[in-house]
Amino acid sequence: MTALTGHTAIPRPAAASCGAAVVTDVLITGSRRTPARAKDWSSQGLDHLVSVATERSNGPVASLERRALLAAFDAKVVGPILLAKHFAQLIAEKGSLLSFSGLAAWRPSPGLVAMAATNGSVNTLASALAVELAPTRVNAISPGVIDTSNWDTAVPDKREWFRQIAASAPVGRVGDPSDVSAAARALLVNPYITGETLHVDGGARWS
Repeated sequence: MTALTGHTAIPRPAAASCGAAVVTDVLITGSRRTPARAKDWSSQGLDHLVSVATERSNGPVASLERRALLAAFDAKVVGPILLAKHFAQLIAEKGSLLSFSGLAAWRPSPGLVAMAATNGSVNTLASALAVELAPTRVNAISPGVIDTSNWDTAVPDKREWFRQIAASAPVGRVGDPSDVSAAARALLVNPYITGETLHVDGGARWS
């Protein structure tokens, strides 16, 4: 997984233990490409589907635009549903679907209403799809503050903000991308976990 810019499907005939990846966009419901992509993989099958799409639509409620809200739900909620619609039948017997929510769903803050709503929907969607698509497993990961370039322009002073976050977190630091990738791998390979949201936030939701 790389930047949170799209939907990733990991195909079954993997070149390595973690699989090879192919990127597909399923946000446009009228697109003919999505069924075509599903047909392309029908002879090979898929081990896992990982949805990492996001769309920032932050701001006070009074200033939120309908178009931005719809884009946020398209990326975080509608996209994964369409992934399930078109690709779930191709997933291997012990495969799974994985989506990403976030800390805002558990610790809402002013100006993050859209993020809280979409992330909360991802958590609910994981359990709902786990029931409907059983025995195919469906899970979600809820990351906390992770040290990535996404924060470079999100806050005035990233390092000072990270210092404050680390001081209040039970584990005493912000997250590293490797923390999230390790959690993702654990959910992908464990055959007895489904319908769950795994928190990778250093206990931040309790602080």
